[in-house]
Amino acid sequence: MPKVTAQGKTFECSSGANLREVLLKNGVDLYNGQAQLINCHGFGTCGTCAVRVVGAVSESSWKENTRRALPPHKSTADLRLACQTQVLGDVSVTKFDGFWGQGSQVVWKPEG
Repeated sequence: MPKVTAQGKTFECSSGANLREVLLKNGVDLYNGQAQLINCHGFGTCGTCAVRVVGAVSESSWKENTRRALPPHKSTADLRLACQTQVLGDVSVTKFDGFWGQGSQVVWKPEG
């Protein structure tokens, strides 16, 4: 079973599990500020669950690529939308500041 490390926690999930669901289920603060209340709940339209993921995950879809190409995101940034990402192997997740997680300051790292 793949291991996910985020916000100082490490937990297992099944291969192919949705990263957003895994993070929320394990008590990880995925959303910044008011994005906890105002988000698309996993449909891939808002972009507030953007994170940096290192490890084995699914390829980004056209839906995810389209959202990440719209401001304030940049298609060149190395971020993924957690709601559109499937965990395929061990991964480490980092969250950045900004309403959409698009900032340059780390909010939390894999190790805490």
